[in-house]
Amino acid sequence: MNAVETIESVVAGQLRPEVADVNFSIGDTLNIHYRIIEGEKQRIQVFQGVLIAARGRGVNRMITVRRIVANEGVERIFPLHSPRIAKIEIVRRGDARRAKLYYLRQRVGKSRRLRDQRRGLKNV
Repeated sequence: MNAVETIESVVAGQLRPEVADVNFSIGDTLNIHYRIIEGEKQRIQVFQGVLIAARGRGVNRMITVRRIVANEGVERIFPLHSPRIAKIEIVRRGDARRAKLYYLRQRVGKSRRLRDQRRGLKNV
C-alpha cells in the first residue's frame, strides 16, 4: 500500500455520503443549509446561490456559490464534507457550457441569469 492509498483509507471515514450524493453541476442554483454556531446555540442558515466553481476531490472538495444581496455579489466557498453543512438542495438546474462561471461576476441585470437546463419541463 503506497502513501496515497494510506491517506485515502484514513480520510474515507470523514466523507459524508449524504451531502456528496446530491447530483449537482456547475450553473445549478443551490440551497445550502449551513449550521451557524454562536456560543451554546445553533441555528441553520440557508445560503441560496448559483454554483460557479467546484474543485478538489474527496474530503478536500470545495464548491463556490455566488448570490446577489442588495445589488452586490457575495461568494462563499463551502467545504463539501464539512460537518457544518446540514444539507444541500437543488432549486434549479442551470445550463452552463463551462467548468467555471467566473464571467458572471461582470454581468449585471438579466444577462446574469443562466438558461434553464430543461426549458420545456417543470420541476424536473
